[in-house]
Amino acid sequence: MPAAAYAGKECVCQFKRGICDQTCVRDMLETPFYIACLKLSGRRCLVIGGGEIGLEKVEGLLACGGDVTLMAPTAVPELEALAAEGSIAWERRDYAGPEDLDATFIVVACTDDTDVNIGIYEDAERRAMLVNVVDVPPLCNFILPAIVRTGPLAVAISTAGASPALAKRMKREISALFGEEYARLAVILNDVRGWAKGTLPTYQDRKAFFEEIVNGEPDPIVLLRAGDEAGVAALVEAAKAGHAPTAVA
Repeated sequence: MPAAAYAGKECVCQFKRGICDQTCVRDMLETPFYIACLKLSGRRCLVIGGGEIGLEKVEGLLACGGDVTLMAPTAVPELEALAAEGSIAWERRDYAGPEDLDATFIVVACTDDTDVNIGIYEDAERRAMLVNVVDVPPLCNFILPAIVRTGPLAVAISTAGASPALAKRMKREISALFGEEYARLAVILNDVRGWAKGTLPTYQDRKAFFEEIVNGEPDPIVLLRAGDEAGVAALVEAAKAGHAPTAVA
């Protein structure tokens, strides 16, 4: 279970058990999480806590184009550097209350103060906004999966908090299985989307067109691994010829 929630450790959630009895995580494996990809560009993302975990969360949000604000009286040198270069805003103070969440899309808290974390979660919940208190499942309305990124491709891996170690192993194996050639094929397919939308009249027509390319012979992934982009271009052109509507005389 998450590092901050296991039997025998001091309780760190709103259940206030005193000593953790895992009440807060018993239903984790049965929870059907709704998996979504969030567009963060231009949205205010607040990270509360300036330690190493805060750095990890800030870097993840920046990688997705978030407008990141750090709230912490002190921060590790790497976060100080990001603030100095203007990559993030830094409010050098503790969390003060719900007004700190104004105009905020997502908040990630990683303080070492249980009462502060509970307050952040409850304030965010009242505003129906996204909140994650790191390693405390009952103080989260979303969880962060392990992500494999290659170009435009992203594969999310979640064990519902049961085993981060297993998620890391799966991440390594998926990274090895789906390499650069898959990302390149995604770019090629994106480039031809305009033609498909402008030429093929129905969703089913467009689906058949793209499936013919992706599942084509020769295999486009094999071609790209061999550096044969011309072969993939030929597959695309053949699919266009086979699916383009016949002109009526």
